[in-house]
Amino acid sequence: MVGAVRADGGIAGPEGAVSARAYLDALDPILAGVGEQAGGPVGEAADLVVASLRAGGVVQAFGSGHSEALAMEFAGRAGGLVPTNRIALRDLVVVGGESPEVLADPKLERDPSIARRLYDLAAPSAADVFVIGSNSGVNGSVVEFAQLVKQRGHRLVAITSFAQTAAVDSRHPSGTKLIDHADVALDNGAPYGDALLPLPGGGTVCAVSSITGALLAQLVVAEVVRRLAGDGEAPPVYLSANVPGGDEHNRILEARYAGRIRRTA
Repeated sequence: MVGAVRADGGIAGPEGAVSARAYLDALDPILAGVGEQAGGPVGEAADLVVASLRAGGVVQAFGSGHSEALAMEFAGRAGGLVPTNRIALRDLVVVGGESPEVLADPKLERDPSIARRLYDLAAPSAADVFVIGSNSGVNGSVVEFAQLVKQRGHRLVAITSFAQTAAVDSRHPSGTKLIDHADVALDNGAPYGDALLPLPGGGTVCAVSSITGALLAQLVVAEVVRRLAGDGEAPPVYLSANVPGGDEHNRILEARYAGRIRRTA
């Protein structure tokens, strides 16, 4: 093993020990720790999703920056749930008619004012459940979105780094963080700064949050499907569009949620 987590967030180990093997060794205990949530908060998150689906809702998944990958794990992928919708900053342009120039701002995710616009463009129903992913959980758009979700009466699952969010200040005027608004919070296990391996001259390399976020998404999906199948319900799950019959299977299921879910490039 590479070793314990250092004060700066890296994994303690011999100088210059950056390699694929070192990364795998450092990742092992983190993945194990994330997996330990399967019997508790992952199940609680699955309960919220199942309740939403049975009430006619869909899963609304939002993440900005690299956390958009987490939303993609939930929404519109092979082996995943069909009643899912991905919310992304680009919706401002693709759906909302804003100028593409708005996306040129690298700090757009820090702007609280865009949250209400994104929520309105998603046009969620009262039964929808939200999953918001953010490694830090402190940027303005994410916190504002979480606040709005709760104000509108939705249940909220947050996926964040407990270590990172505890170590940084909120960038939202309220001083709150994503985790403060969640009904269920899942820890992606990423260390402060996200990256694992120390560099000889300082700093760290090889991030983890995308990997553990994807793992948590699939753990939640597995528990949702287990609950539905256990009660004799056919889980609405995508087939790969790249296998025979996949497109037809998916179209039939998507038709149940027409106007509720978007599938864009």
